[in-house]
Amino acid sequence: MTPTATVLLVFGRGVVAGDGGYRLTAESAARVAAAIGYVRAHAAEFRRAAGARVVFTGGWPHGPAGTPEPPAGCREGELMLALARDAGLDGYARLHAETRSRTTLQNLAHTVQDGLLAGPDHTPARPLGLVSHPWHLPRIRFLAGKVLGLSGAALLDVPVTAPDPVPARHERVARAASRLCYLGLRTPEALLRRERGLSRAAQRISDLFPDRRGFAGRRRG
Repeated sequence: MTPTATVLLVFGRGVVAGDGGYRLTAESAARVAAAIGYVRAHAAEFRRAAGARVVFTGGWPHGPAGTPEPPAGCREGELMLALARDAGLDGYARLHAETRSRTTLQNLAHTVQDGLLAGPDHTPARPLGLVSHPWHLPRIRFLAGKVLGLSGAALLDVPVTAPDPVPARHERVARAASRLCYLGLRTPEALLRRERGLSRAAQRISDLFPDRRGFAGRRRG
């Protein structure tokens, strides 16, 4: 029998700004819906678990360079948490939002740094649930091994069933780049330093080839 994960980490998929303010993308909303569905399906276990919680991660992941960040209350993690609260999820678990991150690595590292996963260790009998689209979960698992030291059955996939058409080749490249670029690194701080260095290098390349800047505003996983 598969153990229930009573601690969930939900990864955002974007926020968009419009005339009516800020809102989640359909893909981000689908990830919240997957978390809600999982918690409701295991309501008894969540209510019994003293440390049951759902952590929604994300700040302003895909705003174009120079775009101001959304105001407090309108960042990705906060919008996802509000959607979950409206659905009554706070009746089953504590809800938290991590709102500083722009990438999958930052989602994990900042969640650790903010103490949002503090508590008993995650094990195969008490796994950490990862909520995202199926194409994204293998890369999350790899980075969770780096940041959290967790692997295998200590992590439980909670996949989203709604479609999110991401080219498989792009995700394979992102996964391979993560394995290469973060080789030998094991702490959140070291991983974030490496990511910042890679971002600076990418910006220098973008400055040399300005016609490619349009890629900077794309959504991340």
